[in-house]
Amino acid sequence: MLTARERIERQKSIPSLIRLHRALSRLKSTVTMMNTGAHPDDEQSGMLAYFRLGLGMRVIVACSTRGEGGQNALGPERLGVLGMMRTREMEEAARALDSDVHWLGHGPEDPVHDFGFSKDGDQTFDRWGEMRTVERLVRAYRAERPDIVIPTFLDVPGQHGHHRAMTRAAEKAIRLAADPQAFPEHFQEGLSPWQVEKYYLPAWSGGGDTYDDEVPPPDATVIVDAPGREPATGVEYDRIGEWSRYYHASQGMGHWPELADTRWPLHLLLATDGTRNETSVLDGLSASLADLAASKDIAGDAAQALAAAGAAIDRAIAAFPASDAIIAALTDAARQLATARASASPAFLELHRHRLERKAREIDAALIEAAGIFDRAMLSPATLSPGETAKLSVDLAPGSEARSVAIEPVLPAGISAVADSRTGSRRSFAVTAAGDAAYSGLYPPAWSALGGNGDAHVIVSATFDGHTARATFDFEEAFAVLPASSVVMEPEALVVPLDGNRREWPVKTSLAGKDAPVSLGMDGGWSLAQTEAGQIVRAPATLATGLATITPLVGGRPALRLTPIAYPHIGRVTHRQPETLRVLTLDLKLPQGARVGYVGGGADRVGLWLSRMGLDVTELDARALAGDLSQFTTIVVGIFAFGIRKDLAAATEKLHRFVEAGGHLVTLYHRPTDGWNPLATPPRRLDIGSPSLRWRVTDPAAEVTVLAPDHVLLDGPNKIGPQDWSGWDKERGLYFAARWDEAYEPLLSMHDVNEQPLTGALVSAAIGKGRHTHTSLVLHHQLDKLVPGAFRLMANLVQPA
Repeated sequence: MLTARERIERQKSIPSLIRLHRALSRLKSTVTMMNTGAHPDDEQSGMLAYFRLGLGMRVIVACSTRGEGGQNALGPERLGVLGMMRTREMEEAARALDSDVHWLGHGPEDPVHDFGFSKDGDQTFDRWGEMRTVERLVRAYRAERPDIVIPTFLDVPGQHGHHRAMTRAAEKAIRLAADPQAFPEHFQEGLSPWQVEKYYLPAWSGGGDTYDDEVPPPDATVIVDAPGREPATGVEYDRIGEWSRYYHASQGMGHWPELADTRWPLHLLLATDGTRNETSVLDGLSASLADLAASKDIAGDAAQALAAAGAAIDRAIAAFPASDAIIAALTDAARQLATARASASPAFLELHRHRLERKAREIDAALIEAAGIFDRAMLSPATLSPGETAKLSVDLAPGSEARSVAIEPVLPAGISAVADSRTGSRRSFAVTAAGDAAYSGLYPPAWSALGGNGDAHVIVSATFDGHTARATFDFEEAFAVLPASSVVMEPEALVVPLDGNRREWPVKTSLAGKDAPVSLGMDGGWSLAQTEAGQIVRAPATLATGLATITPLVGGRPALRLTPIAYPHIGRVTHRQPETLRVLTLDLKLPQGARVGYVGGGADRVGLWLSRMGLDVTELDARALAGDLSQFTTIVVGIFAFGIRKDLAAATEKLHRFVEAGGHLVTLYHRPTDGWNPLATPPRRLDIGSPSLRWRVTDPAAEVTVLAPDHVLLDGPNKIGPQDWSGWDKERGLYFAARWDEAYEPLLSMHDVNEQPLTGALVSAAIGKGRHTHTSLVLHHQLDKLVPGAFRLMANLVQPA
């Protein structure tokens, strides 16, 4: 359940008059547009804000992945957990625009997922499957029936391969969506062919800090001009777009432009009527109920009723904020629209039934909003396990009884609700999860601005002068069915040097939720023992390199780990995954006498891994960083840390003195925007390459050439050889150094196919009595993936200067 402060903040964020204004603005247009992209945050938010809030269009963001392969500027969430977090960010970003979301990919186990950066659409399709991606977009077109489709990016060299693939698929899917012979299995699901009327390309470049389009954008055939401000808020549309982007906080989004954009150039590539001369994206489209009433496919009573419905909607919009007048006009609109739907010809309904059905839902939602009927629906507790019960409370506005309000909980299979009580304006239900209720999915397939999201919601119906309006409302917190018991293994991984000096490791098995017997399924000759201090795992008599897995069992079944995700901008959700204790045995030698201070920004777990390797590691908070650093031989700065920690940025000169006096400073990769001043942040000049697409190696198997095999950082204590570059995941590195002071020596060279070698992945300089080493290798990710070579190289990098 939300706290009082959380509830206050949510109410403040979108007052009732703004909700009503947005509910009315939906009624202006019968046009649907879809913006396609590959990741949460790819949407062109400012333009979408104008389409939805300025022109009244229905706006849909079609996104191929959950962004699970991206970075996280907020915390430690990675992979599937990050994908769930970014799904929630996209949903809240869509809420800010009053738009919908249609997902093509369904998490890291799905072929269409964010596997990291790629530089070519073909490489992306090698992983996703081109026809699989196209089929999912065809399904999206047929289900959502957009009139306009606009990708955010161009399919040109220099652009992210995921973006290029989505743009290519978006165009190819247009022809196939209209083809009655294509993907006939869709028709068995109730879908039918659909013709997208217009397909635009962005007539702007996708270049910048990250990408570098090699081909100029196409000429603009039309300009989306968004002058003025959104009436309800008095804010420019582009700034409302930034309100939306604010929710992509894990990606560092949410900026304050000095000047808000008001113009977006577009290139009309495909149009069913063949036109190329237009002054608006709405030219040639039936953009309102009045336009539909004037079409050749409708006549007589149906046309008159449709025109009357449009006129009633105009009256309702003009009456804002007078709720009584709005209700009267919308009630008339609902009746007239029902008449039009009942009397329209089959040919007209074949083309426009979805528009009339959508408009009917939007009118009902606006009626219930104008009457101020619904306050909130809250489940306590917000999540259930099989066999458990909870209380659903629905708060209505005082006086709602006069409209014969009814509440219908909508719950997944295995979850039931029974009306419990009525107290004042509150309706209560007893909610029960059956003993065999299925766990909730992690990645919902869609999100709707009209509500009905997630696994559970309520339908509120009310009567308006004989018309019964129905609207869907989400619970104030996401509902989920979760395991009754979960397990966390601490640590979740062991790093075991092959030298065999250590034979035992303490482990802790923490059970949460319902009490149940827990055991460990041992693998590879490892054994479990109980001591006075707790449980320990013991190594087999003979150690062999490789990865072993120890599986905790609850009641004899493999245990699950529940990972809570909680941030103010997205609320609370829980990720679920199998729990294991992984044991990596490898040939690993540690540097003698190393005492490591780790300065993290919360975006990696390198300090933890250094400690698990057996090194003496101290996490340096602001107080420690301000103290005596001479006790450390090496200080490691985590990814993004200069941009995240102000105390670190303020300690730059102190770190330089640490190096001059004989310390070893190791900086992990940073973006140019992460507070990295090439002249002031490193001890000597070191420029990070931009745009990053030109300064990264995305192939994790790319050949690595060692330029200085006898360099101290590559020669010991672990001799780095070809085997240390095998088994890498996702990519080699990014944000490579591009230019550096002559004091630095490049140690490695690598490149993607058909590209020039890059030598800025690992550079090191002897400075004074100490050393500065900067690496752009994604070592933090390889450590999480238990790649042996990453541990061996990391041990070398933290050796004393």
